[in-house]
Amino acid sequence: MKIGSEEHKQRFCDQFVASHDRYDPESLAWPDLDEVSLGRLRAIPFWPEVLYTERRAGAIVSAYAATIADPLVREAVLLQGFEEARHADLLQLMIRRYGLAAEERPLEELAPDLYRAFADFGYGECLDAFLGFGVFNIARRAAFLPDAIFAIFDKLMHEENRHIVFFVNWMAWEQTRRGRGMAWLRSAIAARYYCRAIGRLIGTVRRGRAANGGQDFAATEAGVFLDGFSARALVEECCAEYSRRMGMFDPDLLQPRFLPRLAGLMMAGLRLGVRAQGSR
Repeated sequence: MKIGSEEHKQRFCDQFVASHDRYDPESLAWPDLDEVSLGRLRAIPFWPEVLYTERRAGAIVSAYAATIADPLVREAVLLQGFEEARHADLLQLMIRRYGLAAEERPLEELAPDLYRAFADFGYGECLDAFLGFGVFNIARRAAFLPDAIFAIFDKLMHEENRHIVFFVNWMAWEQTRRGRGMAWLRSAIAARYYCRAIGRLIGTVRRGRAANGGQDFAATEAGVFLDGFSARALVEECCAEYSRRMGMFDPDLLQPRFLPRLAGLMMAGLRLGVRAQGSR
């Protein structure tokens, strides 16, 4: 299959549309939580940021879909916009049901360049999904909350997985359509967008740090899930869970590879550092 071809477009769009899960957040099996579980859920500091991100995601994706001329691609992106908005609905339902502190702030006005906004969002989602898979798996294995809650959020994890695979294939198809289909050029464009995504993540960490009395947001978030948390354990978990989830997709389709490769380099550097210390 040639990347950027009509066959490529048909396959990544058809797989995305066919794998859509029809459900209403209200109809999910929301469990009653005891005081310990409620306390743990309420202690997680990032619900306001997650809710805002999902609401903004739905707005960006739906607005960009309206600009797409190709009917098949437009159908798939509209479906993604629906799923992103449903994520926000699910979070709002959970926040109300369990009394979580998550003030809903107004959405910023969308940028006029909707293509760039959609691309920025897509690469940001790739970054968030890679990290989120690891944190989710650690928390579930530690039985941080009842498994019924994890079963609900596994739906969101699976949809995020579908979104990022769809996105990187759409991006490759779109770049080819614009005459930028060479692999090296697509990689350079991706690296630029990933740098922007990392910069936005750093901004989120700083906002969370300010909201948590100067404590480091990332450390607070991870420490809530698992005592004895280490960055190395998280990176290893992210890589393992990412690989498992990517195994569910058509191997002929593109998959996000930048972050797993970067994580692999980081792990290799950590191992070399440990060996160097052991040889002293």
